[in-house]
Amino acid sequence: FAAMGPPAAWLSDRGYRTAAFAFEELAVVVRDGLRGHLLPGATPLLAAGLAEGFDGSPLAAAPDPDAWWAAYLRQVVPPALRAFDEHGVVLEAHLQNTLVAVDAAGMPVQALFRDAEGAKLLSDVSRGAGWERLVYCLLVNHLGEIAAALAEAHPGLDPWPAVRAELSRHPLPETPALLAAPALPGKTNLLLRWTGADGADARYLPLPNPLRAGDAG
Repeated sequence: FAAMGPPAAWLSDRGYRTAAFAFEELAVVVRDGLRGHLLPGATPLLAAGLAEGFDGSPLAAAPDPDAWWAAYLRQVVPPALRAFDEHGVVLEAHLQNTLVAVDAAGMPVQALFRDAEGAKLLSDVSRGAGWERLVYCLLVNHLGEIAAALAEAHPGLDPWPAVRAELSRHPLPETPALLAAPALPGKTNLLLRWTGADGADARYLPLPNPLRAGDAG
């Protein structure tokens, strides 16, 4: 993130604290705070909170939801794609790991990412496997939920053309196939819980791709 430059930021994990008699149950991560990372005057919001909705949410209150969504995508998408393509880092950029900071008018001006435990390196996994994980975390889990919340708050808005446009700005080798694919990977989280499998053993099932030309909406 230092190489990519601001405004995107990474909140590093510095260590952990726990107690020997309940090592896993009481474990907490010591992570960077917002000081030194957050843009001056900006208000950080958890992406999951924006998806769930709350009183005064800038997503629901946006006077120009198309402009708000374009600004959101411009902050969230480029850092995740650049980390993957330029640095070989697969961010687990889902709703719980992403903070979006807004200015006084409620417009997104910065994305902050966290959780090194969920990040993967392309030196450890294949590019194809890393891309599948990124597509799930960023598109299905994150942008899909925000898009649904935006469409519910602003009837008549189709959020997916803007996502296509933002992805098209970044000429990754995988982008054309992503935009043309009939399906996106959906992670089988419930199956993981039932089988007691580790997150690294995640399985994916196909979900209809709203990015596909003629299928959005």
